Amino acid sequence: MWSSGRTLRAVIIDDDVLNNLIMVEALRPLNGCIVHDFTDPAAALAFASANTSTVGVIITDYDMPVMNGLEVLRNVRANPQLAHIPAVMLTSFGQRALRLEALNAGANDFLTKPADAVEIRARIANLLALTRANYAQRDHATDLSHEVASAVAMVEEREREIVSLLMRAAEKRDTDTGDHIARVSTYVGLTAEALGFDHAERRRLSLASTMHDVGKIAVPDSILLKPGPLTLEERCAMELHAEQGHRILVASRADVMQLAAEIALSHHERWDGTGYPQGLKGDAIPLSGRIVAVADVFDALTTRRPYKEAWSLERARDFLIDNAGRHFDARVVDAFLSCWAEIQHARAETALDAA
Repeated sequence: MWSSGRTLRAVIIDDDVLNNLIMVEALRPLNGCIVHDFTDPAAALAFASANTSTVGVIITDYDMPVMNGLEVLRNVRANPQLAHIPAVMLTSFGQRALRLEALNAGANDFLTKPADAVEIRARIANLLALTRANYAQRDHATDLSHEVASAVAMVEEREREIVSLLMRAAEKRDTDTGDHIARVSTYVGLTAEALGFDHAERRRLSLASTMHDVGKIAVPDSILLKPGPLTLEERCAMELHAEQGHRILVASRADVMQLAAEIALSHHERWDGTGYPQGLKGDAIPLSGRIVAVADVFDALTTRRPYKEAWSLERARDFLIDNAGRHFDARVVDAFLSCWAEIQHARAETALDAA
């Protein structure tokens, strides 16, 4: 954090060595100020660009052969790292038009030659104080930004933990371990990354996907845990979980819950329009639902259930390939399979945990 006594650099630019010496001597008594003088404007700008965190003021003469003071000011203001640094133009008496040009070019103040040493110190001290205040404000804003980001991350982590615990508890009714939602969440995150989702979008989608089957809490155990095939009536009752899950989740105004509601309602839709509950087809199915559909079916196929044995990963992969463009969005299947090594690793880790 910047303090009121933090040392700053004053950069002086004048092609006349004697003028530079006068300015250096005038500023030498200033506490917390290191003076650097240059006769070459390009070298001065290069130095300032390399020391952007400590430059406190730039003082430039106007009349210089290669690059005049106006050009120096424009270069300073064009550099995002230097744009906030106070700049002073050295002018002679009666140069009112030049002062207007200098103001337009970005000058903050003027010193008239020959300048009085006391006036020079007073004006530059004020500008250095302004720079220190700007740095302190910037650093304070950065600290606040970090604190806010940390607080948001903590809230998100607690939110994720609470949702995960609740969904694992609900999942216990349907499986022995409750790991289905964790695997689906992992598969969804990998697929979303392959599809180009950014980090925040992936986290949000992964969390929302854990609630895709929350509607099953309304399905009777006699149907949910039935070891054999379901009757038509039982199948209809089971399929209601998509709409029931949507009704449970959509009541929340939280963004992640709204996304979860969308997933709950759409993850059993099929690309060819033969899914449920709305019979949506193709791109009419939300992308979130299409992603979760692939992850959910893959995990269901590779997991032992009361009514079936687990498929091998290779057999389930072939099923996805065979049904791309019919049951599933082919683009999502391709994205999922592009992460095949990570998918195998995630499935193996779960198997080891269960063992």
